Amino acid sequence: MSDKPSVLFVCVHNAGRSQMAAAWLSHLSDGHVEVRSAGSSPGDKVNPAAVAVMAEVGIDISAEIPKILTVDAVRESDVCITMGCGDTCPVFPGKRYLDWQLDDPAGQGVEAVRPIRDEIERRVRGLLDELGVPARL
Repeated sequence: MSDKPSVLFVCVHNAGRSQMAAAWLSHLSDGHVEVRSAGSSPGDKVNPAAVAVMAEVGIDISAEIPKILTVDAVRESDVCITMGCGDTCPVFPGKRYLDWQLDDPAGQGVEAVRPIRDEIERRVRGLLDELGVPARL
């Protein structure tokens, strides 16, 4: 077991919001948080618009692959953040659950996905502050 806090991001396809959130948290925490992401019904690939807007800020998610949500992923995480997947995330006592209401980038172009990316960054920075982990500038 690690003494680092662990966070799981969950959305339906694990192709947009949760991938961007996981990438932001990995980047901004500089390795001081264990980061996972998953989907209740994973897509075939990460949303190309999400890949493009993250590349604009110097974060490469092009090699990421959507993953299925598992009970173990939830069990092994201190914080579970859902993003539009409803009640599909199993609930365990002692875990912290948050639901981030964010627009779905599926089928959207980069112009529409940029504000979603920026809102996710803002929320991830707030989460790091709550976890007591300094964020990279």
